[in-house]
Order: sequence, then structure tokens, then C-alpha cells
Amino acid sequence: MKFVKILLVILVLLVAIFFIGGQFLPDSYNVTRMTTIKASDSVVYKNVVDFNDFLKWNPWTRMEPGASVKVTGEAGKPGHFYQWSGEDLGKGNMKLLEVKPYSAADFELMFEEPLESKAQCHFSFEKVSDGTQVTWNMQGQSNDALDKWMYLTMDNMLGKDFDSGLKNLKELLEKN
Repeated sequence: MKFVKILLVILVLLVAIFFIGGQFLPDSYNVTRMTTIKASDSVVYKNVVDFNDFLKWNPWTRMEPGASVKVTGEAGKPGHFYQWSGEDLGKGNMKLLEVKPYSAADFELMFEEPLESKAQCHFSFEKVSDGTQVTWNMQGQSNDALDKWMYLTMDNMLGKDFDSGLKNLKELLEKN
């Protein structure tokens, strides 16, 4: 009986730490990665804002090539839409919100499964002496305790995927 009481006290303390501690954690995350690609800003830009091209280099398509994908709308224009569904990737969509040709693009990401969340994605493109510097940024915000604990690992988790995606994009564009 004493063991059960101790176990119950430990369980209550862990739950309290989770919820009370969660109130002191940041309510947002911001992940940014960049690379320089030996290609013109127009070529790099097109491969980001056209979801048909995005599918060729983004790291998640490569994780589950058999996922169901649907691309609609005019490529590179606000409203261009990419929807996915897969066993490993879950379900969600990405919508192109705003473009500044050859310099920036903003997207809205909606994750539906396995967890619901919303994020903002931003790409910027800057001409540099040896090509185009691409910056990929993603931000999200929530007041949910579970989300806040997850945010502590977002830079490591997403950062690896961003690094992989930018490497894929660089390899794709520099071999042509």
C-alpha cells in the first residue's frame, strides 16, 4: 500500500510539473536555416513557389514517396495549394499566401493529423556573388502545455529536415 501512495504522489508531481512548468515555457518556436545555391534567384524561387517542383526536393516527400499528394491552383501565385496524406507524414496542407517575385514567399501550413497545428513558413532569396542565398523559416505559436514542451525540441527536429531539404534543393539545382 505504501508503494501505491508513493507512486501516486510521484504521478501527481509529474503532472503538476508538466502543466505548471508548461506555463513558463515559450509559447512559440522559430526555426531558420539557410544555404547558398549556385543558381539564379529566379530558378531557386520557382523551385520553392511551385509545389510541383517543391515535391522534388522537400525532405518529407522523400520520407514517404507513396504518400497521397494533391497540388491545385496556379503555380507561384497566392492560393497555390499542396495537400498531403500518408501513414508516416500524417495529413495536412500548405498554401502559398504572398509572393515577392525572386525575393520572398510566405506560406501557411496546416497540420491535421496526427496532431493539429498551424505554422507560418517564409522563404527569402538574396542574390550573392556565387548564386542565391536561400533562407527557410518556420514559426508557430500555441498556449497548449503539450505544444510548449514540444517547442523545446523544434529547432533540432525541424532544423534537421530543413538542412536536408536545402541540401536536396542545392543538389537538384546545381547539377542542372
